[in-house]
Formats: sequence, structure tokens, C-alpha cells
Amino acid sequence: MLIAVMSDCHDRLDHLEEARGKVAHAEALIFCGDFCAPFTLRALADGFRGPIHAVFGNNDGDVYLLLAAAEKAGNVTFHQPVAKIEMGGRQIAVAHYPEIGRALALSGEFEAVFSGHNHTADVQRLKSTLWGNPGELMGRFGRPSCGLYDTEEHKFEICRL
Repeated sequence: MLIAVMSDCHDRLDHLEEARGKVAHAEALIFCGDFCAPFTLRALADGFRGPIHAVFGNNDGDVYLLLAAAEKAGNVTFHQPVAKIEMGGRQIAVAHYPEIGRALALSGEFEAVFSGHNHTADVQRLKSTLWGNPGELMGRFGRPSCGLYDTEEHKFEICRL
């Protein structure tokens, strides 16, 4: 199973659109927080055919309208504060903050963990767990990026926009 991973959009719809094009072949999507406005979530949900699993970030201000947009979209599930999901036969955790992501990876409970917040694309192995950060869609600190996680190969690839 191929899973798109995104984080820290901060309402950059132009970058979101480009990222969606890069991951259009993915079967599911994980979002590690900081959509910011509900219209950004709507744009993502409307343009992606598969299920979307998301956690809130520190800049997702209108939780009520984000949840309403998710319910209306029908393909978005919010988990808070941490997502613990099984996809493609893999146990996966998702958190916004890298400190939480690192702790989840070190717990050994998950095969893959994804986190965002620091806007830094990275992939590493902590013990037997793959820990990935797709970087930022925003583009504030460098080239915008997202990621693709292949559950069969158990590999995470950073996709630069």
C-alpha cells in the first residue's frame, strides 16, 4: 500500500495542489497537522479520493470548523492527540510534534511513525521503527515537500515540490 504523508501546509493552497499531483497514486493520506484554516482541509479532502487520517497541529485554530469540514468531506478522520492506525498491514502512529513522534518510535509498538511541526524533512530508523517527517508544504524554511510511505517495502521517500 502506498500512503501519502503531508504536514504543515499553513494554507498554502498552491503547494498543496502541487503535492496532491505528486501523490495522486497513493491509496491513503496521513496529515501530521497544521492545515490552519478549514478551507485548506476542504481543498485536500475534495482532491484526494482515499481515506485521510489527520492529527491537529499547534496552528489549527478553528477545531470546530475543521471537524465539521472533515465530517462533510466523509473521507477524513481526525485523531487526537496521536493517531494509532493499521494500514497496509503496518502499525502506524502519527503525531504533530517530533518529540512525541520520537518517543512513539522508540516505544517499539509501531512499525512506522510520522510527525511534523519542525518543517524539516527527515527519515530515520529508531531501533526497528521507521520514523519520518515529510517536511513542510508551506515552504517557509526551504523547498516544500511531502512524502510517500510504501508499506510493502517499508520505505519512506521525501518528495520535493
